[in-house]
Amino acid sequence: MTPTTVLTIAGSDSGGGAGIQADLKVFAALGVYGTSVITAVTAQNTRGVDAVLPLPPRTVTEQLDSVLGDFGVRAVKTGMLGTPAVADAVAEAAKAGRLPHLVVDPVLVATSGHRLGVVGAVERLLPYAEVATPNCAEAAALTGRPVTTVEEMVAAAEALAAGGPRHVVVTGGDVRAGGESVDVLHGAGRSTLLRAPRVTTRHNHGTGCSFSAAVAVRLALGDPVPVAVAAAKEYVTRALTGARHWELGAGRGPLDHFGWSC
Repeated sequence: MTPTTVLTIAGSDSGGGAGIQADLKVFAALGVYGTSVITAVTAQNTRGVDAVLPLPPRTVTEQLDSVLGDFGVRAVKTGMLGTPAVADAVAEAAKAGRLPHLVVDPVLVATSGHRLGVVGAVERLLPYAEVATPNCAEAAALTGRPVTTVEEMVAAAEALAAGGPRHVVVTGGDVRAGGESVDVLHGAGRSTLLRAPRVTTRHNHGTGCSFSAAVAVRLALGDPVPVAVAAAKEYVTRALTGARHWELGAGRGPLDHFGWSC
């Protein structure tokens, strides 16, 4: 049987824990064929981002044309876009209907604090998203309001959904909600809280990338958005659990994408 094809449009992570590398691992782990368009090259590891080199918009467009002209892509996720000009190139493809089941992970700031994107770049793409998946810091940057509680997550999801995305998931890994990790899904005029046991670990580099990639996979395989989001949350929880005792790198390590330690 020919595998389903999914595309990631994102930056490269030389440490392999996030970005293009993490997305392709998720695709393989969940049984789809991964293709990629690289928007930027980074020098990074578990301790942080040392350098970022955005690629020219023309190079991004050429990669898009090559992949979309040959593969029957069933879903697309975006991560780090880098510059407004690159975002414009991707948005043009989305506007033309070339990016099905588009999942936008608005990567703005790395876990280390290094800025990887600008709000204006992300805003160009949000109107075309089937699902947008900001974390609390990204939701705060996009809405211009604090997002530090579950109630503020709900308000941010509603505000962002009013700006174009059909569904918004505000991920709450950084919000303290007892022993739980709570995400907020907003779509069709209602908000739903998604709960899972909180995994205590320093190995959480690439969590947002992996979550959005998993959502794209499930959409490509035919799941409705609520089912896709719940499955992605379950996958990331397992991946965090599997890596919690790893010793890869001296900082925030990667997830156990393939279930090696589960």
